[in-house]
Amino acid sequence: MAEVKQEKLSQTVSYGTSHNELLLMEPNDIKMYPTEDTPAPEGHPVKRKKGPAPKMLGNEVCSVCGDKASGFHYNVLSCEGCKGFFRRSVIKGAQYTCKNSGRCEMDMYMRRKCQQCRLRKCREAGMLEQCVLSEEQIRLKKMKKQEEETARTSAVATPSPAPEMPPLAPEQQEMIEKLVAMQKQCNKRSFLDRPKVTPWPQSQDPLNREVRQQRFAHFTELAIMSVQEIVDFAKQLPGFLELTREDQIALLKTSTIEIMLLETSRRYNPAIESITFLKDFSYNKEDFAKAGLQLEFINPIFEFSKGMNDLHLDEAEYALLIAINIFSADRPNVQDHELVERLQQPYVDALHSCIQIKRPNDHLMFPRMLMKLVSLRTLSSVHSEQVFALRLQDKKLPPLLSEIWDVHE
Repeated sequence: MAEVKQEKLSQTVSYGTSHNELLLMEPNDIKMYPTEDTPAPEGHPVKRKKGPAPKMLGNEVCSVCGDKASGFHYNVLSCEGCKGFFRRSVIKGAQYTCKNSGRCEMDMYMRRKCQQCRLRKCREAGMLEQCVLSEEQIRLKKMKKQEEETARTSAVATPSPAPEMPPLAPEQQEMIEKLVAMQKQCNKRSFLDRPKVTPWPQSQDPLNREVRQQRFAHFTELAIMSVQEIVDFAKQLPGFLELTREDQIALLKTSTIEIMLLETSRRYNPAIESITFLKDFSYNKEDFAKAGLQLEFINPIFEFSKGMNDLHLDEAEYALLIAINIFSADRPNVQDHELVERLQQPYVDALHSCIQIKRPNDHLMFPRMLMKLVSLRTLSSVHSEQVFALRLQDKKLPPLLSEIWDVHE
């Protein structure tokens, strides 16, 4: 298998080596091979008390399955996987059946095997359905109501020419140009590494184990290159290196998969319903499935990509969205929320100004774009389920991906 060199996340600046330091390392330091990870820390479920959520210490476990907890979700300390499972179950009104008469002991293995007992354990742990409604459906209702009100106002108002919008401030224009240039530079490095990627096998034999492994290696190596692009881009963002190492890692760990999905959406070709990487590699849903991914993850990726394509965003808008996503102060384990919010604000302001100038008559484009970032949070939870499914298939991820997605072998 061709070697794709990986970059670790904690050598953004010269730090010593420890767990999590894969995330900030300089290029060409890691080769593509599986290693043993430290097992997930043991602990006991923590009951949710009234009032603000207590500060996370980093060793909390999910009250439902025992996996590493990412925070309090729907009133319960839980992992991203159980959070996403509970939300989807409530929204869909899902009805599950247990083959063991509802007596399954819930853990990281059984959560994939018995959905009824997992949902029961979620409720026993204290997850509240009304929290899901307030987080998902009410937000969508508000957006729909706002669109309807805008439509009614437009229908009765006398048409008038759109007012001329002032041009971007010089500092905003300069910032946007630098962002786009940074992105192109990062993409260029990946393009130069393209020959090192394990070739996509030509054989169509679904039972050939070696062919399946080659397809999986091909996709994981493309993912590594995408992670390296994101790390390179983040390191060049003004203010990112002012953050502590811990906050740099916390932001990159949680934003990387969402930015990968944003980058995937800009490479979507609706004419052939495929996604193109590095100019030459195009993949449809069937190709993703052949690489070992599940339809429960593949379909949302393509639906999100199609929705983003319908917005017709340009390079500057994508670059600003990515910068906004990186500087999200509500990520788990972020300590200096005030600094992260302050670093994010110029990109939010610039995106708002860009949209006002480019689409003066579309008053809902800005909230529509920010809602896409909310959708990415949901996709991130689905991705956590996919990673766990890969582990059940004994597919080992490379060290960089294992670390950034918190996979503990």
